[in-house]
Amino acid sequence: MSDPVASWLAVLVVDGPVIEVGFARPRQAAAALVTFAVLAALVAGAAALTYRWYFRDAIPEGVTALLGVAVVALYLNTTSLGAIAAGESPTLFEPESAFFNVIALGVAAVTAPVGRYAGDRLAVDVFALSGARQLEGELSGVVRAVGRFTAVTLPRADDIEDIDTYDPVTTEKKTELAEKTLLFPRRLTAGELRERLVSRIKSEYGVGYVDVDVAADGVVEYFAVGSRAAGLGPTLAPGSAAIAVAADPPNNATAGDTVQVWGTESEPKRLATGELRGVAGDAVTVALDESDAEKLVDETGYRLVTLPAEPQADREFASLLRTADETMGAVTVEADSPLAGRAVGDVETVVAAVRPAAGTVQPIPPRSYAFAPGDHVYLVGRPDVLRRIEADAKGSGDGDDGGSDTDDGDAGDTAGDGTQRS
Repeated sequence: MSDPVASWLAVLVVDGPVIEVGFARPRQAAAALVTFAVLAALVAGAAALTYRWYFRDAIPEGVTALLGVAVVALYLNTTSLGAIAAGESPTLFEPESAFFNVIALGVAAVTAPVGRYAGDRLAVDVFALSGARQLEGELSGVVRAVGRFTAVTLPRADDIEDIDTYDPVTTEKKTELAEKTLLFPRRLTAGELRERLVSRIKSEYGVGYVDVDVAADGVVEYFAVGSRAAGLGPTLAPGSAAIAVAADPPNNATAGDTVQVWGTESEPKRLATGELRGVAGDAVTVALDESDAEKLVDETGYRLVTLPAEPQADREFASLLRTADETMGAVTVEADSPLAGRAVGDVETVVAAVRPAAGTVQPIPPRSYAFAPGDHVYLVGRPDVLRRIEADAKGSGDGDDGGSDTDDGDAGDTAGDGTQRS
């Protein structure tokens, strides 16, 4: 009884398209190499499309190259094994056949990346037309023209800027954002497109603040991100500290209440007055002056007394500003800048205060107040708006940043770039 495997291979050789050619027959060799190239490209393209569909990412180049070479090697090996099973003398180890097989595998390795690129681009375009909201990859010009959307591609990681007024995001987060393609409805104005882009980046990638300039056609002209400040540090005034003590707070005490800290000795004594920031069991966090914090060294515990007080407007403003998109900035008006001579009412953001070059701070100046050279202006607004005003405050002949002056004024500490942190 004959071996069934040998019989199957014999049938494959007799009935199948056996290719055993060498460069002695140039036309057959060229036709075989073209066939192998097309086969490798098709297999790589199919793998790239499937991988993009399942993982929503581009397939690694090495995988497609391996698949393209493997399918050609499988065919060559199968034909040689079929010849052995049919009792014929295989030509696999003859120099001419070995050289042809090496060239065939090389052609497959070269054409597989072409198939990968074509398959991946096709997958991206198909997913875009089917209504996907986010893509990894660049759309073709045809799909951009006929699609029902506007594609916005974010810059590379190295081109993503940091917003000076906020803490920088991590390098990993920038890498995650880099070169992402986000899809939006086609008929949006530049302002509406910007708002939706900012909202999606915040919600989908966990970024605290986004400063972006984007055209109506989706071209990103400027892109910067920042993270929200966490913890108590950003909300503490200069000269104050937050300390956790063992205490028994009143049941109705909540964060923001003004409290007195009393000792628990035989003769109670008031040690400090501060602001309640948090309660966790018997541990209470109080914000108070640094000098008062040094008095709270007793580990046995304290007693807190809540003082009746109206809600503090400054604390409420600070809490709202901390969670909002707006921040504080400070710029100095140069002599020949476009901002000189403009009125407060002409500025597209809130002017909190102005300190003239010679004079005292004017809080909330009237809308008719005209900026003069040397004025130090304190602003509240979005980072992109503050960035434009800082550019206007620069003199036309001065290359330095007009908002980089650091001052010890009443509006608080300023960063080195002239923008204040709220």
